[in-house]
Amino acid sequence: MSVTELFRRAEAGDQAAWNAIVDRYTKLLWSVARAHRLGTADASDVVQTTWLRLVEHFGRIQDPERLAGWLATTARRECLQTLRRAGREVVGDVDDGILGAVEERPAPVDARLLAEERDVELWACFERLSARCQVLLRVLMATPPPDYATVSAALDMPVGSIGPTRGRCLNQLRKVVTGTGLAVETEARGT
Repeated sequence: MSVTELFRRAEAGDQAAWNAIVDRYTKLLWSVARAHRLGTADASDVVQTTWLRLVEHFGRIQDPERLAGWLATTARRECLQTLRRAGREVVGDVDDGILGAVEERPAPVDARLLAEERDVELWACFERLSARCQVLLRVLMATPPPDYATVSAALDMPVGSIGPTRGRCLNQLRKVVTGTGLAVETEARGT
Protein backbone atom coordinates (compact mmCIF):
# COMPACT_ATOMS: atom_id res chain seq x y z
CA MET A 1 0.00 0.00 0.00
CA SER A 2 1.36 3.46 -0.88
CA VAL A 3 2.28 5.98 1.78
CA THR A 4 -0.46 8.31 0.54
CA GLU A 5 -3.10 5.60 0.85
CA LEU A 6 -1.89 4.60 4.32
CA PHE A 7 -1.78 8.23 5.37
CA ARG A 8 -5.31 8.99 4.15
CA ARG A 9 -6.68 5.87 5.87
CA ALA A 10 -4.89 6.69 9.12
CA GLU A 11 -6.15 10.25 8.93
CA ALA A 12 -9.70 8.84 8.61
CA GLY A 13 -9.18 6.75 11.76
CA ASP A 14 -8.09 3.38 10.34
CA GLN A 15 -6.04 1.82 13.16
CA ALA A 16 -4.40 -0.76 10.88
CA ALA A 17 -3.15 2.01 8.56
CA TRP A 18 -1.82 3.97 11.55
CA ASN A 19 -0.01 0.85 12.82
CA ALA A 20 1.51 0.31 9.37
CA ILE A 21 2.83 3.90 9.32
CA VAL A 22 4.27 3.51 12.82
CA ASP A 23 5.91 0.19 11.86
CA ARG A 24 7.37 1.69 8.69
CA TYR A 25 8.91 4.82 10.23
CA THR A 26 9.70 4.12 13.89
CA LYS A 27 13.24 2.93 13.11
CA LEU A 28 13.86 6.15 11.20
CA LEU A 29 12.77 8.21 14.21
CA TRP A 30 14.96 6.19 16.56
CA SER A 31 17.98 6.62 14.27
CA VAL A 32 17.45 10.40 14.20
CA ALA A 33 17.15 10.53 18.00
CA ARG A 34 20.22 8.35 18.52
CA ALA A 35 22.17 10.41 15.97
CA HIS A 36 21.64 13.36 18.31
CA ARG A 37 23.21 11.23 21.06
CA LEU A 38 20.16 11.18 23.26
CA GLY A 39 19.89 8.58 25.98
CA THR A 40 17.26 5.88 25.73
CA ALA A 41 14.64 7.73 27.81
CA ASP A 42 15.03 11.02 25.92
CA ALA A 43 15.11 9.25 22.54
CA SER A 44 11.90 7.42 23.46
CA ASP A 45 10.28 10.74 24.38
CA VAL A 46 11.35 12.25 21.05
CA VAL A 47 9.89 9.32 19.10
CA GLN A 48 6.58 9.50 21.00
CA THR A 49 6.38 13.29 20.65
CA THR A 50 7.05 13.04 16.92
CA TRP A 51 4.11 10.65 16.53
CA LEU A 52 1.97 13.06 18.56
CA ARG A 53 2.99 15.92 16.26
CA LEU A 54 1.91 13.85 13.26
CA VAL A 55 -1.53 13.31 14.76
CA GLU A 56 -1.78 17.03 15.54
CA HIS A 57 -0.81 17.97 11.97
CA PHE A 58 -2.61 15.34 9.90
CA GLY A 59 -4.72 17.97 8.15
CA ARG A 60 -1.74 20.19 7.32
CA ILE A 61 0.41 17.65 5.50
CA GLN A 62 -0.14 18.25 1.80
CA ASP A 63 2.16 15.61 0.29
CA PRO A 64 2.01 12.30 2.19
CA GLU A 65 4.67 10.81 -0.11
CA ARG A 66 7.14 13.09 1.69
CA LEU A 67 6.08 11.82 5.11
CA ALA A 68 9.54 10.33 5.90
CA GLY A 69 11.15 13.75 5.48
CA TRP A 70 8.45 15.44 7.56
CA LEU A 71 8.88 12.89 10.35
CA ALA A 72 12.69 13.14 10.27
CA THR A 73 12.58 16.94 10.37
CA THR A 74 10.08 16.91 13.22
CA ALA A 75 12.19 14.38 15.14
CA ARG A 76 15.31 16.55 14.62
CA ARG A 77 13.47 19.57 16.01
CA GLU A 78 12.27 17.57 19.01
CA CYS A 79 15.84 16.37 19.62
CA LEU A 80 17.15 19.91 19.58
CA GLN A 81 14.43 21.03 22.00
CA THR A 82 15.29 18.13 24.30
CA LEU A 83 18.97 19.07 24.22
CA ARG A 84 18.17 22.74 24.87
CA ARG A 85 15.95 21.82 27.82
CA ALA A 86 18.70 19.70 29.27
CA GLY A 87 21.14 22.56 28.84
CA ARG A 88 23.83 20.14 27.78
CA GLU A 89 24.51 17.43 25.25
CA VAL A 90 23.60 13.99 26.56
CA VAL A 91 25.89 11.15 25.56
CA GLY A 92 24.04 8.01 24.44
CA ASP A 93 23.97 4.92 26.60
CA VAL A 94 27.10 2.83 26.29
CA ASP A 95 25.32 -0.38 27.23
CA ASP A 96 22.88 -0.42 24.31
CA GLY A 97 23.90 -3.86 23.14
CA ILE A 98 27.57 -3.87 24.04
CA LEU A 99 27.21 -4.68 27.71
CA GLY A 100 24.28 -7.02 27.07
CA ALA A 101 26.41 -9.40 25.01
CA VAL A 102 27.25 -12.71 26.67
CA GLU A 103 30.69 -14.18 26.12
CA GLU A 104 30.92 -17.90 25.49
CA ARG A 105 34.19 -18.41 27.34
CA PRO A 106 35.62 -16.45 30.23
CA ALA A 107 37.85 -13.57 29.21
CA PRO A 108 41.11 -12.72 30.93
CA VAL A 109 40.64 -10.64 34.07
CA ASP A 110 41.95 -7.47 32.44
CA ALA A 111 40.17 -7.95 29.09
CA ARG A 112 37.16 -5.89 30.07
CA LEU A 113 39.34 -3.07 31.40
CA LEU A 114 41.43 -3.05 28.22
CA ALA A 115 38.31 -3.09 26.05
CA GLU A 116 36.79 -0.21 28.02
CA GLU A 117 40.00 1.82 27.67
CA ARG A 118 40.06 1.10 23.93
CA ASP A 119 36.40 2.08 23.59
CA VAL A 120 36.94 5.35 25.47
CA GLU A 121 39.84 6.20 23.19
CA LEU A 122 37.88 5.21 20.08
CA TRP A 123 34.95 7.42 21.11
CA ALA A 124 37.41 10.27 21.74
CA CYS A 125 38.67 9.79 18.18
CA PHE A 126 35.07 9.71 16.92
CA GLU A 127 34.40 13.04 18.70
CA ARG A 128 37.17 14.63 16.62
CA LEU A 129 35.18 14.05 13.42
CA SER A 130 32.93 16.76 12.03
CA ALA A 131 29.38 16.86 13.37
CA ARG A 132 28.10 15.85 9.93
CA CYS A 133 30.29 12.72 9.91
CA GLN A 134 29.30 11.82 13.45
CA VAL A 135 25.58 12.07 12.67
CA LEU A 136 25.88 10.17 9.37
CA LEU A 137 27.91 7.31 10.89
CA ARG A 138 25.55 7.00 13.88
CA VAL A 139 22.50 6.84 11.61
CA LEU A 140 24.13 4.27 9.34
CA MET A 141 25.06 2.12 12.34
CA ALA A 142 21.45 1.77 13.51
CA THR A 143 20.22 -1.78 13.91
CA PRO A 144 18.90 -2.79 11.47
CA PRO A 145 20.65 -0.31 9.19
CA PRO A 146 18.27 2.07 7.42
CA ASP A 147 18.16 2.15 3.64
CA TYR A 148 19.74 5.10 1.86
CA ALA A 149 16.36 6.65 0.97
CA THR A 150 15.50 6.80 4.67
CA VAL A 151 18.93 8.23 5.53
CA SER A 152 18.51 10.78 2.75
CA ALA A 153 15.18 11.93 4.19
CA ALA A 154 16.46 11.96 7.76
CA LEU A 155 19.64 13.91 7.08
CA ASP A 156 18.48 15.93 4.07
CA MET A 157 21.30 14.51 1.91
CA PRO A 158 21.13 13.36 -1.70
CA VAL A 159 21.06 9.55 -1.87
CA GLY A 160 24.05 9.51 -4.22
CA SER A 161 26.29 11.35 -1.76
CA ILE A 162 25.66 9.08 1.25
CA GLY A 163 28.09 6.30 0.28
CA PRO A 164 30.98 8.58 -0.75
CA THR A 165 30.48 10.76 2.33
CA ARG A 166 30.43 7.66 4.53
CA GLY A 167 33.70 6.52 2.95
CA ARG A 168 35.35 9.90 3.55
CA CYS A 169 34.14 9.93 7.16
CA LEU A 170 35.50 6.42 7.79
CA ASN A 171 38.84 7.40 6.22
CA GLN A 172 39.00 10.44 8.51
CA LEU A 173 38.26 8.21 11.50
CA ARG A 174 41.01 5.78 10.42
CA LYS A 175 43.51 8.65 10.21
CA VAL A 176 42.56 9.93 13.65
CA VAL A 177 42.71 6.44 15.15
CA THR A 178 46.06 5.71 13.51
CA GLY A 179 47.42 9.02 14.81
CA THR A 180 46.60 8.03 18.39
CA GLY A 181 48.29 4.62 18.20
CA LEU A 182 44.99 2.90 18.94
CA ALA A 183 45.06 0.94 15.67
CA VAL A 184 48.54 -0.46 16.37
CA GLU A 185 47.55 -1.38 19.92
CA THR A 186 44.34 -3.06 18.73
CA GLU A 187 46.17 -5.07 16.04
CA ALA A 188 48.81 -6.19 18.55
CA ARG A 189 46.08 -7.60 20.79
CA GLY A 190 44.45 -9.39 17.87
CA THR A 191 41.07 -7.62 18.15
